Amino acid sequence: MGTGAAAGETHQVKSTPIAVPGPRLAALDGVRVLAAFSVLFYHYAALESAWGEPTSGVFPLAHGMAVYGWLGVEIFFLVSGFVICMSAWGRSVGDFAVSRVSRLFPAYWVAVVFTSLVLFTWPEVRRVGSLSDIMVNLSMLQGGVGVPHIDDAYWTLFVELKFYLLFALVVLRGVTYRNCVLFCGLWTLAGVVAPAVDNGLLTFFAVPSASPYFIAGMAFHLMRRFGPNAVLWAVVGVQFLLAQHYVHPRMITNLGRAVTEQTPAWPAHLIIALGFAVMAAIALGALDGIRWRWLPHAGAVTYPLYLIHMMAGLTFIHHFRREVAPVPLVLGVTATMVVLAWLVHRLIERPLGRVLRDGLRRGLQDIRSAAPARPQLDRLPAQRSGTATERVPAGR
Repeated sequence: MGTGAAAGETHQVKSTPIAVPGPRLAALDGVRVLAAFSVLFYHYAALESAWGEPTSGVFPLAHGMAVYGWLGVEIFFLVSGFVICMSAWGRSVGDFAVSRVSRLFPAYWVAVVFTSLVLFTWPEVRRVGSLSDIMVNLSMLQGGVGVPHIDDAYWTLFVELKFYLLFALVVLRGVTYRNCVLFCGLWTLAGVVAPAVDNGLLTFFAVPSASPYFIAGMAFHLMRRFGPNAVLWAVVGVQFLLAQHYVHPRMITNLGRAVTEQTPAWPAHLIIALGFAVMAAIALGALDGIRWRWLPHAGAVTYPLYLIHMMAGLTFIHHFRREVAPVPLVLGVTATMVVLAWLVHRLIERPLGRVLRDGLRRGLQDIRSAAPARPQLDRLPAQRSGTATERVPAGR
């Protein structure tokens, strides 16, 4: 989306869904790449499970930065809010569902099978519980039915699914400026209320620690589409404060309480602030000059890379840690994962995604075009009194 399209709508908020054409935002792909490698860096250089000893001793210098790599997930959520709001404009609920299913599942299915094979072959870091666990993981719904993730990184996908399900309500009503802002307000309210009430369903969908990033991403896209205004800046500001509030709990979740107590929190706060600042720059068109041709290709590989890198990579590191020095080992495993991710994207994700998308679209068209059969009832016998004969309408 170019700056011209956004600038043309700066002073006009339209209420009808419209499509705004424009080139792919390379800066968004750059954010994806940085987020993906920060998460990978965190898993390989901060987690002890692969090395069998504290990583602070394995990587004395890098460990101090790696412990903040989990924040790449939060940045992914920011980008997701922006992209989903952008891509859903003018679509029906069916089209929105087709786009999400065909985008998420092909690479995910391959990742589940690949990771399961690695863990079956070398059950050193993690063992696969059962074949049924793998089958449930293929649905991406394991987080809702209490089945362990084959790969711990998959927990974010279930959070994404909640966002898609909630945003489908906006798509159902029509993706407009007003409906998006209303959604942002209601989800913010749910996220604030959920921790204070004992309501499992509300807490399940409110996702208080993640929703600020999705909501802020949506607001940034609205700025991009319609131009910034006080309402959208207020939405972003509230989400920024809520995101900062959850930094310490998220550090405990990712690092453990003992490590968190020894790790300064200010770099995490700063990284979140930088993430919001970069997204604001994208929303305002300040980074439209970034048009490096390799960025869209690199950005396309980040999703399969995220899916396959964690448990398989940790297993490879654990398996070869006695034979290869730490730095070359991490670099080698990272390079291997990038190559595998590229192969998954080119050979499976793209072609299978097209097949899945076309098949689902045909199924939707069949549903839309199918009309229920209307049985022709026999004419009722005329009444002797001379009353006119009536045909009974079907379904009444």
